[in-house]
Amino acid sequence: MLQAVILWQVYAISGSTLSLGIVGLVGFVSTLLSSLIGGVVVDAYDRRMVLFTSQTVPGLGSLGMLAAIATDHVSLALIYGVVLVTGLASSFESPARQAILPAIVPRRLYTRAMTTNSALSSVTSVSGPALGGVLYGLGPTAVYATVAALYLLAAALVGLVHAVQPAHEPEEMTPASLFSGMTFILRERLLLGLLSLDLFAVLLGGATALLPIYARDILDTGPWGLGLLRAAPACGALAMSVALTRRPVERHAGPVLFGGVLVFGVATVVFGASTRLPLSLAALTVLGASDLLSVVIRHSLVQIRTPDSMRGRVSAAHSLTTGTSNQLGEFESGLLAALFGPVAAVLIGGIGTIVVAAVWMRRFPELRRFHLV
Repeated sequence: MLQAVILWQVYAISGSTLSLGIVGLVGFVSTLLSSLIGGVVVDAYDRRMVLFTSQTVPGLGSLGMLAAIATDHVSLALIYGVVLVTGLASSFESPARQAILPAIVPRRLYTRAMTTNSALSSVTSVSGPALGGVLYGLGPTAVYATVAALYLLAAALVGLVHAVQPAHEPEEMTPASLFSGMTFILRERLLLGLLSLDLFAVLLGGATALLPIYARDILDTGPWGLGLLRAAPACGALAMSVALTRRPVERHAGPVLFGGVLVFGVATVVFGASTRLPLSLAALTVLGASDLLSVVIRHSLVQIRTPDSMRGRVSAAHSLTTGTSNQLGEFESGLLAALFGPVAAVLIGGIGTIVVAAVWMRRFPELRRFHLV
Protein backbone atom coordinates (compact mmCIF):
# COMPACT_ATOMS: atom_id res chain seq x y z
CA MET A 1 0.00 0.00 0.00
CA LEU A 2 2.89 2.33 0.78
CA GLN A 3 4.27 1.70 -2.71
CA ALA A 4 0.97 2.60 -4.33
CA VAL A 5 0.42 5.85 -2.42
CA ILE A 6 4.03 6.94 -2.98
CA LEU A 7 3.92 6.35 -6.73
CA TRP A 8 0.58 8.10 -7.10
CA GLN A 9 1.64 11.05 -4.94
CA VAL A 10 4.93 11.50 -6.78
CA TYR A 11 3.18 11.51 -10.16
CA ALA A 12 0.44 13.85 -8.87
CA ILE A 13 3.01 16.33 -7.51
CA SER A 14 5.50 16.24 -10.39
CA GLY A 15 3.64 14.90 -13.43
CA SER A 16 7.00 13.43 -14.44
CA THR A 17 7.77 9.85 -15.48
CA LEU A 18 11.38 10.43 -14.47
CA SER A 19 10.26 11.26 -10.92
CA LEU A 20 8.53 7.87 -10.81
CA GLY A 21 11.80 6.28 -11.86
CA ILE A 22 13.67 8.11 -9.10
CA VAL A 23 11.48 6.31 -6.55
CA GLY A 24 13.04 3.07 -7.73
CA LEU A 25 16.52 4.61 -7.76
CA VAL A 26 16.22 5.77 -4.14
CA GLY A 27 15.05 2.31 -3.11
CA PHE A 28 17.99 0.81 -4.98
CA VAL A 29 20.49 3.04 -3.17
CA SER A 30 19.06 2.20 0.26
CA THR A 31 19.13 -1.53 -0.49
CA LEU A 32 22.66 -1.34 -1.88
CA LEU A 33 23.92 0.49 1.21
CA SER A 34 22.47 -1.86 3.82
CA SER A 35 21.63 -5.33 2.46
CA LEU A 36 24.98 -7.01 3.10
CA ILE A 37 25.24 -5.43 6.55
CA GLY A 38 21.77 -6.78 7.27
CA GLY A 39 22.90 -10.32 6.44
CA VAL A 40 25.78 -10.18 8.92
CA VAL A 41 23.47 -8.78 11.61
CA VAL A 42 20.87 -11.51 11.00
CA ASP A 43 23.48 -14.27 11.40
CA ALA A 44 24.97 -12.68 14.54
CA TYR A 45 21.91 -11.54 16.52
CA ASP A 46 18.36 -12.61 17.44
CA ARG A 47 16.52 -12.82 14.12
CA ARG A 48 13.20 -12.22 15.85
CA MET A 49 14.35 -8.85 17.21
CA VAL A 50 15.71 -7.87 13.79
CA LEU A 51 12.27 -8.62 12.34
CA PHE A 52 10.56 -6.62 15.09
CA THR A 53 12.69 -3.53 14.44
CA SER A 54 12.30 -3.78 10.68
CA GLN A 55 8.50 -3.54 11.06
CA THR A 56 8.56 -0.71 13.59
CA VAL A 57 10.73 1.70 11.58
CA PRO A 58 8.52 1.87 8.42
CA GLY A 59 5.47 2.22 10.66
CA LEU A 60 7.01 5.31 12.25
CA GLY A 61 7.85 6.64 8.78
CA SER A 62 4.19 6.39 7.76
CA LEU A 63 3.18 8.23 10.93
CA GLY A 64 5.64 10.94 9.91
CA MET A 65 3.91 11.26 6.51
CA LEU A 66 0.56 11.63 8.29
CA ALA A 67 2.02 14.52 10.30
CA ALA A 68 3.40 16.11 7.12
CA ILE A 69 0.00 15.90 5.41
CA ALA A 70 -1.74 17.38 8.45
CA THR A 71 0.69 20.34 8.49
CA ASP A 72 0.84 20.71 4.67
CA HIS A 73 4.58 19.96 4.48
CA VAL A 74 4.52 17.16 1.88
CA SER A 75 7.32 17.37 -0.69
CA LEU A 76 9.10 15.08 -3.13
CA ALA A 77 12.18 15.15 -0.89
CA LEU A 78 10.15 13.95 2.10
CA ILE A 79 8.53 11.15 0.09
CA TYR A 80 11.92 10.02 -1.18
CA GLY A 81 13.10 10.05 2.45
CA VAL A 82 10.31 7.64 3.42
CA VAL A 83 11.32 5.39 0.51
CA LEU A 84 14.92 5.45 1.74
CA VAL A 85 14.01 4.57 5.35
CA THR A 86 11.63 1.81 4.25
CA GLY A 87 14.28 0.37 1.96
CA LEU A 88 16.83 0.33 4.77
CA ALA A 89 14.39 -1.53 7.04
CA SER A 90 13.55 -4.01 4.29
CA SER A 91 17.24 -4.83 3.87
CA PHE A 92 17.20 -6.30 7.38
CA GLU A 93 13.67 -7.71 7.29
CA SER A 94 14.03 -9.85 4.18
CA PRO A 95 17.07 -11.96 5.20
CA ALA A 96 15.75 -12.26 8.77
CA ARG A 97 12.36 -13.51 7.56
CA GLN A 98 13.93 -16.09 5.26
CA ALA A 99 16.59 -17.24 7.73
CA ILE A 100 14.19 -17.70 10.68
CA LEU A 101 11.87 -20.10 8.87
CA PRO A 102 13.88 -23.30 9.60
CA ALA A 103 13.66 -22.49 13.34
CA ILE A 104 9.85 -22.43 13.13
CA VAL A 105 8.97 -25.20 10.67
CA PRO A 106 9.87 -28.93 10.96
CA ARG A 107 12.27 -30.18 8.27
CA ARG A 108 9.72 -32.61 6.79
CA LEU A 109 7.41 -29.66 6.02
CA TYR A 110 10.13 -27.29 4.87
CA THR A 111 9.53 -27.44 1.10
CA ARG A 112 5.80 -26.84 1.48
CA ALA A 113 6.46 -24.11 4.04
CA MET A 114 8.82 -22.34 1.64
CA THR A 115 6.16 -22.59 -1.07
CA THR A 116 3.48 -21.16 1.22
CA ASN A 117 5.77 -18.44 2.54
CA SER A 118 6.87 -17.33 -0.93
CA ALA A 119 3.32 -17.49 -2.24
CA LEU A 120 1.91 -15.37 0.57
CA SER A 121 4.76 -12.87 0.27
CA SER A 122 4.18 -12.50 -3.46
CA VAL A 123 0.41 -12.22 -3.09
CA THR A 124 0.60 -9.56 -0.40
CA SER A 125 3.34 -7.62 -2.19
CA VAL A 126 0.94 -7.19 -5.12
CA SER A 127 -2.43 -7.09 -3.36
CA GLY A 128 -1.11 -4.47 -0.93
CA PRO A 129 -0.46 -1.89 -3.67
CA ALA A 130 -3.83 -2.81 -5.18
CA LEU A 131 -5.61 -2.05 -1.93
CA GLY A 132 -3.54 1.11 -1.61
CA GLY A 133 -4.76 2.29 -4.99
CA VAL A 134 -8.36 1.76 -3.91
CA LEU A 135 -7.85 3.48 -0.55
CA TYR A 136 -6.17 6.42 -2.27
CA GLY A 137 -9.61 7.33 -3.56
CA LEU A 138 -10.28 8.42 0.04
CA GLY A 139 -7.07 10.44 0.09
CA PRO A 140 -3.45 9.70 1.03
CA THR A 141 -4.22 10.05 4.75
CA ALA A 142 -6.35 6.89 4.67
CA VAL A 143 -3.50 4.92 3.08
CA TYR A 144 -0.74 6.15 5.41
CA ALA A 145 -2.90 5.56 8.49
CA THR A 146 -3.66 1.99 7.40
CA VAL A 147 -0.02 1.34 6.54
CA ALA A 148 1.19 2.61 9.93
CA ALA A 149 -1.38 0.51 11.79
CA LEU A 150 -0.48 -2.66 9.88
CA TYR A 151 3.29 -2.21 10.30
CA LEU A 152 2.90 -1.74 14.05
CA LEU A 153 0.52 -4.70 14.23
CA ALA A 154 3.08 -6.80 12.35
CA ALA A 155 5.74 -5.77 14.89
CA ALA A 156 3.47 -6.87 17.73
CA LEU A 157 2.80 -10.24 16.09
CA VAL A 158 6.51 -10.84 15.49
CA GLY A 159 7.01 -10.26 19.22
CA LEU A 160 4.80 -13.30 19.89
CA VAL A 161 6.93 -15.64 17.77
CA HIS A 162 9.03 -18.19 19.68
CA ALA A 163 12.03 -19.35 17.67
CA VAL A 164 15.29 -20.86 18.95
CA GLN A 165 18.19 -19.64 16.86
CA PRO A 166 21.08 -22.12 16.52
CA ALA A 167 24.24 -21.00 18.27
CA HIS A 168 26.70 -19.46 15.82
CA GLU A 169 30.03 -17.86 16.49
CA PRO A 170 29.40 -14.15 15.74
CA GLU A 171 31.61 -12.89 12.93
CA GLU A 172 33.41 -9.61 13.04
CA MET A 173 32.05 -6.99 10.63
CA THR A 174 34.81 -7.14 8.02
CA PRO A 175 34.78 -6.81 4.22
CA ALA A 176 35.16 -10.60 4.03
CA SER A 177 32.13 -11.23 6.25
CA LEU A 178 30.05 -8.60 4.44
CA PHE A 179 30.64 -10.26 1.07
CA SER A 180 30.71 -13.87 2.25
CA GLY A 181 27.12 -14.45 1.12
CA MET A 182 27.92 -13.13 -2.33
CA THR A 183 31.09 -15.26 -2.41
CA PHE A 184 29.03 -18.35 -1.56
CA ILE A 185 26.66 -17.66 -4.45
CA LEU A 186 29.53 -17.10 -6.89
CA ARG A 187 30.98 -20.50 -5.92
CA GLU A 188 27.63 -22.23 -6.45
CA ARG A 189 27.13 -22.07 -10.21
CA LEU A 190 23.50 -23.17 -9.98
CA LEU A 191 22.67 -20.33 -7.59
CA LEU A 192 24.65 -17.89 -9.71
CA GLY A 193 22.71 -18.78 -12.83
CA LEU A 194 19.37 -18.73 -11.03
CA LEU A 195 19.83 -15.35 -9.33
CA SER A 196 21.39 -13.66 -12.37
CA LEU A 197 18.49 -14.85 -14.51
CA ASP A 198 16.03 -13.32 -12.06
CA LEU A 199 18.09 -10.12 -11.79
CA PHE A 200 18.05 -9.40 -15.52
CA ALA A 201 14.50 -10.63 -16.12
CA VAL A 202 13.05 -8.43 -13.38
CA LEU A 203 15.30 -5.51 -14.35
CA LEU A 204 13.80 -5.57 -17.83
CA GLY A 205 10.25 -6.42 -16.76
CA GLY A 206 9.50 -3.51 -14.42
CA ALA A 207 6.21 -2.55 -16.05
CA THR A 208 4.37 -2.10 -12.74
CA ALA A 209 6.22 1.17 -12.10
CA LEU A 210 4.30 2.64 -15.03
CA LEU A 211 0.84 1.51 -13.93
CA PRO A 212 -0.18 5.05 -12.84
CA ILE A 213 0.55 6.26 -16.39
CA TYR A 214 -1.38 3.38 -17.96
CA ALA A 215 -4.31 3.92 -15.59
CA ARG A 216 -4.58 7.63 -16.27
CA ASP A 217 -3.27 8.25 -19.78
CA ILE A 218 -3.59 5.03 -21.81
CA LEU A 219 -6.52 3.10 -20.35
CA ASP A 220 -8.32 6.28 -19.29
CA THR A 221 -9.17 5.25 -15.73
CA GLY A 222 -8.45 6.91 -12.40
CA PRO A 223 -7.34 5.60 -9.00
CA TRP A 224 -9.96 2.83 -9.18
CA GLY A 225 -8.36 1.64 -12.44
CA LEU A 226 -4.95 1.66 -10.82
CA GLY A 227 -6.38 -0.46 -8.02
CA LEU A 228 -7.70 -3.01 -10.53
CA LEU A 229 -4.41 -3.10 -12.39
CA ARG A 230 -2.55 -3.67 -9.13
CA ALA A 231 -5.04 -6.37 -8.12
CA ALA A 232 -4.69 -8.37 -11.35
CA PRO A 233 -1.17 -9.75 -10.64
CA ALA A 234 -2.35 -10.58 -7.11
CA CYS A 235 -5.19 -12.67 -8.52
CA GLY A 236 -2.77 -14.56 -10.74
CA ALA A 237 -0.33 -15.04 -7.87
CA LEU A 238 -3.13 -16.27 -5.60
CA ALA A 239 -4.29 -18.83 -8.16
CA MET A 240 -0.73 -20.04 -8.65
CA SER A 241 -0.15 -20.22 -4.88
CA VAL A 242 -3.20 -22.45 -4.45
CA ALA A 243 -1.89 -24.74 -7.18
CA LEU A 244 1.61 -24.86 -5.69
CA THR A 245 0.49 -25.59 -2.14
CA ARG A 246 -1.48 -28.57 -3.45
CA ARG A 247 1.26 -29.70 -5.84
CA PRO A 248 4.66 -28.12 -5.06
CA VAL A 249 7.33 -27.94 -7.74
CA GLU A 250 9.88 -30.61 -6.84
CA ARG A 251 10.91 -32.60 -9.90
CA HIS A 252 11.91 -30.83 -13.14
CA ALA A 253 12.06 -27.44 -11.43
CA GLY A 254 14.50 -26.11 -14.05
CA PRO A 255 12.21 -26.38 -17.11
CA VAL A 256 9.30 -25.06 -15.03
CA LEU A 257 11.41 -22.05 -14.03
CA PHE A 258 12.33 -21.19 -17.62
CA GLY A 259 8.74 -21.64 -18.71
CA GLY A 260 7.62 -19.18 -16.04
CA VAL A 261 10.18 -16.56 -17.09
CA LEU A 262 9.22 -16.87 -20.78
CA VAL A 263 5.51 -16.52 -19.96
CA PHE A 264 6.36 -13.48 -17.79
CA GLY A 265 8.06 -11.83 -20.78
CA VAL A 266 5.18 -12.59 -23.16
CA ALA A 267 2.59 -11.28 -20.67
CA THR A 268 4.63 -8.08 -20.30
CA VAL A 269 4.59 -7.56 -24.09
CA VAL A 270 0.82 -8.13 -24.25
CA PHE A 271 0.22 -5.66 -21.43
CA GLY A 272 2.46 -3.07 -23.06
CA ALA A 273 0.61 -3.27 -26.38
CA SER A 274 -2.90 -3.34 -24.87
CA THR A 275 -5.22 -0.33 -24.95
CA ARG A 276 -8.21 -2.13 -23.42
CA LEU A 277 -8.64 -2.64 -19.70
CA PRO A 278 -9.90 -6.30 -19.84
CA LEU A 279 -6.90 -7.41 -21.92
CA SER A 280 -4.51 -5.47 -19.69
CA LEU A 281 -5.99 -7.12 -16.60
CA ALA A 282 -5.69 -10.58 -18.18
CA ALA A 283 -2.05 -9.97 -19.11
CA LEU A 284 -1.21 -8.76 -15.61
CA THR A 285 -2.96 -11.79 -14.10
CA VAL A 286 -0.76 -14.13 -16.14
CA LEU A 287 2.27 -12.00 -15.27
CA GLY A 288 1.56 -12.33 -11.56
CA ALA A 289 1.11 -16.11 -11.77
CA SER A 290 4.34 -16.67 -13.68
CA ASP A 291 6.28 -14.32 -11.40
CA LEU A 292 5.16 -16.17 -8.27
CA LEU A 293 6.16 -19.48 -9.81
CA SER A 294 9.74 -18.31 -10.34
CA VAL A 295 9.84 -16.70 -6.86
CA VAL A 296 8.85 -19.97 -5.15
CA ILE A 297 11.45 -22.00 -7.04
CA ARG A 298 14.19 -19.44 -6.43
CA HIS A 299 13.55 -19.05 -2.68
CA SER A 300 13.29 -22.80 -2.13
CA LEU A 301 16.55 -23.54 -3.92
CA VAL A 302 18.47 -20.80 -2.07
CA GLN A 303 17.33 -22.07 1.35
CA ILE A 304 17.93 -25.74 0.53
CA ARG A 305 21.45 -25.10 -0.75
CA THR A 306 22.55 -22.83 2.15
CA PRO A 307 23.80 -23.92 5.63
CA ASP A 308 22.03 -22.27 8.58
CA SER A 309 25.10 -20.37 9.74
CA MET A 310 25.19 -18.61 6.34
CA ARG A 311 21.45 -18.18 5.76
CA GLY A 312 21.33 -14.52 6.81
CA ARG A 313 24.22 -13.47 4.59
CA VAL A 314 23.17 -15.56 1.60
CA SER A 315 19.57 -14.37 1.98
CA ALA A 316 20.87 -10.80 2.14
CA ALA A 317 22.87 -11.29 -1.04
CA HIS A 318 19.78 -12.88 -2.60
CA SER A 319 17.62 -9.95 -1.49
CA LEU A 320 20.23 -7.53 -2.80
CA THR A 321 20.06 -9.00 -6.29
CA THR A 322 16.28 -9.36 -6.41
CA GLY A 323 15.52 -6.11 -4.56
CA THR A 324 17.89 -3.96 -6.57
CA SER A 325 16.68 -5.50 -9.82
CA ASN A 326 13.09 -4.57 -8.92
CA GLN A 327 14.08 -1.02 -7.99
CA LEU A 328 16.43 -0.52 -10.93
CA GLY A 329 13.71 -2.03 -13.11
CA GLU A 330 11.37 0.74 -11.97
CA PHE A 331 14.05 3.33 -12.73
CA GLU A 332 14.78 1.75 -16.10
CA SER A 333 11.08 1.76 -16.99
CA GLY A 334 10.70 5.39 -15.92
CA LEU A 335 13.78 6.43 -17.88
CA LEU A 336 12.74 4.57 -21.04
CA ALA A 337 9.23 5.97 -20.69
CA ALA A 338 10.66 9.50 -20.51
CA LEU A 339 12.79 8.85 -23.61
CA PHE A 340 10.49 6.73 -25.81
CA GLY A 341 7.07 6.73 -24.15
CA PRO A 342 5.51 4.22 -21.72
CA VAL A 343 4.34 1.71 -24.34
CA ALA A 344 7.77 1.38 -25.92
CA ALA A 345 9.35 1.08 -22.47
CA VAL A 346 7.14 -1.88 -21.50
CA LEU A 347 7.58 -3.61 -24.89
CA ILE A 348 11.37 -3.29 -24.70
CA GLY A 349 11.33 -4.80 -21.22
CA GLY A 350 9.13 -7.75 -22.19
CA ILE A 351 11.13 -8.62 -25.29
CA GLY A 352 14.36 -8.25 -23.32
CA THR A 353 13.09 -10.73 -20.71
CA ILE A 354 12.40 -13.33 -23.40
CA VAL A 355 15.87 -12.84 -24.87
CA VAL A 356 17.54 -13.17 -21.46
CA ALA A 357 15.70 -16.45 -20.76
CA ALA A 358 16.85 -17.88 -24.12
CA VAL A 359 20.46 -16.86 -23.50
CA TRP A 360 20.50 -18.31 -19.96
CA MET A 361 19.18 -21.66 -21.23
CA ARG A 362 22.38 -22.00 -23.23
CA ARG A 363 24.75 -20.31 -20.79
CA PHE A 364 23.62 -22.29 -17.71
CA PRO A 365 22.53 -25.75 -18.89
CA GLU A 366 22.44 -26.98 -15.27
CA LEU A 367 19.46 -24.68 -14.72
CA ARG A 368 17.45 -26.80 -17.14
CA ARG A 369 18.12 -29.95 -15.13
CA PHE A 370 17.87 -29.14 -11.41
CA HIS A 371 15.25 -30.53 -9.00
CA LEU A 372 14.10 -29.37 -5.56
CA VAL A 373 14.12 -32.90 -4.05
